[in-house]
Amino acid sequence: MPLQLPNVPNLGQSPTNSEVIAQHLRSAIVTGQLREGEPIRQDEVASLFKVSKIPVREALKHLEAEGLVAFQRNRGAVVHSLSESEVVQIYEIRSMLESNAIRLSVPNMTAATFKRAQRLRDDFSREQDPFRWAQLHWAFHSCLYEDAKRPMLLNLIQSINNRTERYLHIQLQGEGRQTADTEHQALVDVCRRGDADAAACMVQEHIMSACELLRRQLPAPAAQQAAPAGSAA
Repeated sequence: MPLQLPNVPNLGQSPTNSEVIAQHLRSAIVTGQLREGEPIRQDEVASLFKVSKIPVREALKHLEAEGLVAFQRNRGAVVHSLSESEVVQIYEIRSMLESNAIRLSVPNMTAATFKRAQRLRDDFSREQDPFRWAQLHWAFHSCLYEDAKRPMLLNLIQSINNRTERYLHIQLQGEGRQTADTEHQALVDVCRRGDADAAACMVQEHIMSACELLRRQLPAPAAQQAAPAGSAA
């Protein structure tokens, strides 16, 4: 008779130690708990998670591939610092990819999509905890792209977004928060109308206006290398 046990978890689907560590470090970088240029000491991380340095190194390598961590001679792993030029290029890439994603998505959107997008927009608008902004921001935008049925495109967009989510709290200072809420609502409304081209143009303008707002507010070192460029996106 085969062995049967109640409530057995599927460990084959459980995240590995390195994935869990990467997730926590990514969150710390995105929310600003770990600042640009700050070292990430492997022994401290290993001690915190009560693991060896092996999964820590794996996690840091993964974050390096995402552009969040850099390895420097004599310093080891540090939070990657973006120049203003790099920030602008990331937003330009975002505008191209995300405008295409929403253009493909709009014809396939359903009433359920609009309901979920409206809920996420409202949740983001009401949220006062800056540690939740990045999560809700991505949830809203990805909701508008999922009906494109292009998982590789969506994964690429998310990876690129991860590189600049740490600046979201800067974008939302002052006029940025109200502008973001207004533009997010306009995006939901144009999608409801089924106008794919208008939605694509709106996303492109939304992202590049956020880029310009961010450029005016960037602290050092991101503002050290000025570059020409095109509200919180």
